[in-house]
Amino acid sequence: MGFAEQRFNVNLSILFTELPLLERPAAAAAAGFSAVELWWPWIDSPTPERSALDALRKAVEDAGVRLTGLNFYAGRLPGPDRGALSVPGEESERFRANVDVAADFAASVGCTALNALYGNRVEGVDPAEQDALALENLALAARAADRAGAVLLIEALNAPESPLYPLVSAPAAVAVVDRVNEATGLDNARFLMDLYHLSMNGEDLPAVIERYAAVTGHVQIADNPGRGAPGTGSLPLEDLLGRLAKAGYDGWVGLEYKPGDRPSAAAFDWLSR
Repeated sequence: MGFAEQRFNVNLSILFTELPLLERPAAAAAAGFSAVELWWPWIDSPTPERSALDALRKAVEDAGVRLTGLNFYAGRLPGPDRGALSVPGEESERFRANVDVAADFAASVGCTALNALYGNRVEGVDPAEQDALALENLALAARAADRAGAVLLIEALNAPESPLYPLVSAPAAVAVVDRVNEATGLDNARFLMDLYHLSMNGEDLPAVIERYAAVTGHVQIADNPGRGAPGTGSLPLEDLLGRLAKAGYDGWVGLEYKPGDRPSAAAFDWLSR
């Protein structure tokens, strides 16, 4: 299977960021995409004004694209934060305040995947305490996602770029998926397989695909090194996506790469090749 047979969506939090948020869905549509995804767009507000939510919904609907994935509040992305739900105190409170807001918004636009980033380890706090808090908050998020008709995604990041983030391998993330499903009984937690992050961790990507395709709810790609478009690095992304398809994965593949020193609209030439 080649790139042409994949279902790609565009992450509007890393591509088209030269445009205001509300102009990005139309830009993605003009570039030929029918679906988009987003990190939580309001990094300082887990509970934005209704007018802001309505404006984003309208921008998505007017563009004629589908929002297929949305992050729960995760702190400052891009920036020093990697998530919020396992961070004791104000950040986890902000995450909890966001859960129903994000799930209700997802339901209103037909979004079927909600990503919950774990959060960095905190100096002076027992990791077991953070993990217990994380499971409590992930169960809350899983129930909200279920009410919205969505799956809950758990993502592994990479150790070189996120050294304080505890989920830096596919097995670590999938173990959390299993714990959440056991805690809720809903079986709606799934693995977010980001091939860039896993490659940065040095994982055997064909083996990861073979082992975990069945529990994968979403896939994201960028080339490595550089986190650029396919073909700018050395990852055999076409082969890897072909392996995923043969393993039974037929969901969306999120384009979560940097466009480089060019407009985002020019960063999709690899598709025509």
